[in-house]
Amino acid sequence: MSRGVLVTGASRGVGAEVAKVFAASGDRVVLHCRGAVGKAEEVLAELPGEGHAVVSGDLGDPAGIPALVEESAAKLGRIDVLVNNAALFVDDPAAGSRRIAHPLAETSYDAWVSAWRRTLAVNLEGAAHLTWCVARQMLDVAPAEGSRRGAIVNVGSRGAYRGEPDVPAYGASKAGLHAFGQSMAIALAPHDITVTSIAPGFIATEMTAEGLSGPGGDAIRAQSPFNRVASAAEVAAAVHWLASTEASWSTGAVLDFNGASYLR
Repeated sequence: MSRGVLVTGASRGVGAEVAKVFAASGDRVVLHCRGAVGKAEEVLAELPGEGHAVVSGDLGDPAGIPALVEESAAKLGRIDVLVNNAALFVDDPAAGSRRIAHPLAETSYDAWVSAWRRTLAVNLEGAAHLTWCVARQMLDVAPAEGSRRGAIVNVGSRGAYRGEPDVPAYGASKAGLHAFGQSMAIALAPHDITVTSIAPGFIATEMTAEGLSGPGGDAIRAQSPFNRVASAAEVAAAVHWLASTEASWSTGAVLDFNGASYLR
């Protein structure tokens, strides 16, 4: 049975692959992006099936999230699955980069505060506010007969456990996302809504291509005994499984997905 799926940060990378795997299984997908509407529409054009759409909005702005969810629900009829994938290290349009390091010893106080505020606003608070809105919609709108009420999958990070010394706000935001997911798993289980998280290690995407092809690429690959990094498609397949009925009993779990590059 076709489900309505909202994937955040779906204009490229893992989010785009997540959208593709759900669409390939017959689901209808809304691809969220912050501003890269053109890229999201390129992904949209590749999706099999019908009923897909693109929505845009800044998840760091809580005032805009209810309208984003309402628009997504209107396009899908009902949101059955939410994938909280959108995240940033800290974006700086002036620098032309979405990754601005802020190691404590080399960062001014003002830059430090700015990095933490923006990172947590999107990676943690944005996911939390979006989850509230989507979960309330799941409660208010009955699912199709014989269907589960809902599934939420959070895309976290190995960095929540291993540490991110150059981007500590990112690591902390992902640790918070894992903990938030476990809290919601308990809170929403009585309503037949599952909540799981996945903690990937390094992933080969457009954003990481330069690092993997540069002088440090071999060291990154050597972190795993397989001597490689994950593909975005592998992460997407795991996300798809976590949202499946077969994975219902995994609710509350955080799936380590790092090729044994970090064991805890």
